[in-house]
Amino acid sequence: MDRLPSSHRPLYEVKANLFKGLAHPLRIRTLEILSQSGSEVSVTELLDELGLEASHLSQHLAVLRKHRLVTADRRGSQVFYRLAYPQVADLLTVARALLLEILRESQAQLASTDSLPGLGSYPADAATGR
Repeated sequence: MDRLPSSHRPLYEVKANLFKGLAHPLRIRTLEILSQSGSEVSVTELLDELGLEASHLSQHLAVLRKHRLVTADRRGSQVFYRLAYPQVADLLTVARALLLEILRESQAQLASTDSLPGLGSYPADAATGR
């Protein structure tokens, strides 16, 4: 299948591609660190914070750059990263709020099972006698 340029692909496909860039816990954590910093963060700081090997972090940063979620600025031997758009931080905030709401709802549903009558003891399994 030929890849159409973004301008010719349906918006839902472009959105799905954006979310592919977010689809790893280490990339989410990297974006959170950049978001919380409010400015740029060096690769050295990211390595310290994430506890990753440089090659592993480099792969994730490449994905984030490819999806235009971060930008890099080289100064001498140091590379600094920042969020490409402030809306990336907003997206992380909305995702967190949504996740918390889902967890609250799940917790409430689980709590409602406390009022169900007990099942008593299970009959012994005929095959094992337990």
